[in-house]
Amino acid sequence: MVKSMTGYGRGEASVEGGKLIFEIRTLNAKNADISIKSSLLPRNKDLEVRKKLAQKLVRGTIDLYITWEPDDKDGAKGLNTALAELYYRQLASLAHNLGMGDAHPETLLAAVLRLPDVVDSKNQEIITEDNWSTVEAAIDCAIEHLDAFRRKEGAILRNDVTEKVERILAMVDEIEQYDHERVAFIREDLFKKIEELKISLDKQRFEQEMIYYLEKLDINEEKVRLRQHCRYYLDTLDNEEAPGKKLGFIAQEMGREINTTGSKANHTEIQKIVVRMKDELEKIKEQSLNIL
Repeated sequence: MVKSMTGYGRGEASVEGGKLIFEIRTLNAKNADISIKSSLLPRNKDLEVRKKLAQKLVRGTIDLYITWEPDDKDGAKGLNTALAELYYRQLASLAHNLGMGDAHPETLLAAVLRLPDVVDSKNQEIITEDNWSTVEAAIDCAIEHLDAFRRKEGAILRNDVTEKVERILAMVDEIEQYDHERVAFIREDLFKKIEELKISLDKQRFEQEMIYYLEKLDINEEKVRLRQHCRYYLDTLDNEEAPGKKLGFIAQEMGREINTTGSKANHTEIQKIVVRMKDELEKIKEQSLNIL
């Protein structure tokens, strides 16, 4: 099953006082690069969660976001009335001592509410051992949703790269129709140049050198190896759990054979086909980077 490295998953856990929301986003990367974007997760659970993400998601840039949504009754901020009264009296006294008269009560109150520690939200540990099983289930749910997303995107990627590899295979067949024509053209071109230069030749020696020269320009081995690499790519795509890295290496080998074919071609139509092959291969390489 081909999977994309790009994905999104979400899970929720209802615990005492509110709701925890877990969101996981992944992008492509060579290894598992895990980042937990929250201070809500206790330190003693950090390593456990990272191991879980690495084991189930394998690799990629993996970001876990944890959001806390308190219940209405528990989410209200508390007012430190004793401290507020102290601040109020001090500010009123300061205003009087500075000759400002009696300051307006609403103005003083607004100033007091902006001072430190007057208004505090409840600060308590949200994720505990008591609710950890519920929290862990929500994380697993987010991972499952993300995995489903990856499988869906992976099916699209598989169809896309398969079509492109098959196009390259078809182009190898296109080259066949020009190969014999290419050899005849090279021989004819050499004879024309010799006639123009009016050189007397040892025909037997010339034929030997011609055979050696044409062997150096022969592209049959390149075509055979390119076909093998293409079939190996498709086989790896369908039969390995996480083929992304290997597909990248196979694509490099495909590129070597295509480049060698182009350098040996000496034929306009074959070189045009080689350019088309390179275009398809670049797209294959780009998509391979997104395959898990």
